[in-house]
Amino acid sequence: MGRRRRAAPPVVPLPQRDGIDPVRVRLPADPDGAWATVGDHLVARYGGALGAERVEAMLRQGRFVAVEGPVAGDEPYGAGRYLWFHRDFAAEQRVPFEIGIVHRDERLVVADKPHFLATTPRGRHITETALARLRRELGLPELQPAHRLDRLTAGLALFVVRPRDRGAYQTLFRDRRVRKEYEAVAPYDPETALPVTVRSRIEKERGVHAAREVAGEPNSESRIELLEHRAGLGRYRLLPATGRTHQLRVHMNGLGLPILNDPVYPVVREDGPEDFARPLQLLARALEFTDPLTGRECRFESRLGLSAWPP
Repeated sequence: MGRRRRAAPPVVPLPQRDGIDPVRVRLPADPDGAWATVGDHLVARYGGALGAERVEAMLRQGRFVAVEGPVAGDEPYGAGRYLWFHRDFAAEQRVPFEIGIVHRDERLVVADKPHFLATTPRGRHITETALARLRRELGLPELQPAHRLDRLTAGLALFVVRPRDRGAYQTLFRDRRVRKEYEAVAPYDPETALPVTVRSRIEKERGVHAAREVAGEPNSESRIELLEHRAGLGRYRLLPATGRTHQLRVHMNGLGLPILNDPVYPVVREDGPEDFARPLQLLARALEFTDPLTGRECRFESRLGLSAWPP
């Protein structure tokens, strides 16, 4: 007999807050009877991160919610039950740039993400992200990203309006069926022979800022082209065939052409306040693909520019 499919979770009873979904909790099995009440479990589960007193206060305030309403801490524990709650968000510095909309229809939003704005909530960047802002500003609470653009990189990011369509567009990126074109400003070196296709093995350790190139079978590929140069700087077209973390930045640095204002390559800059006047000079210029739902050929181009290369 095949495995029984788990029923879909019920409809979320809490609205988004600042464009962020509530956290969903499914109470696990408790064969040893460790938790007599819901409160016992939640304190055990979140007390280490939030503090037991904070979890108990959230229960008293009705912050943990089930389909039928707020949950009391002394309710008997029941495995399989779904609960939801909103985390407390730390204050975030607002990224002082707006998101442009390059294209919008009933299925897609193609946004021009500014430098310094993360694509999706992660780490200390939660409400100040492109996803949260777009949900709020466009009134699209179900909006989801089809891929992720690095926080320090500006340019095109593709979002899906309807959750049922997301998989089709994510698959495009997973299967490398999206042609991505980037633009960068970096030093000009007449001794560097371009164009060139760089293939190398890139590894990135969790908690370490910089990725590195190591010996072994290549897992990354980028084509680097020089478009023009002036005053010791070059404007480059970068065409990644793969999508490793920091790939273009690593490959440009490996050529001796580190992208202007890069805080990691070649030297990791100490943590400190954001310098919004010195954005990384890397722009996701174009996305090109065959729409998986309509078969239409699509090409979108960023309307942004790089400050180190004014027209």
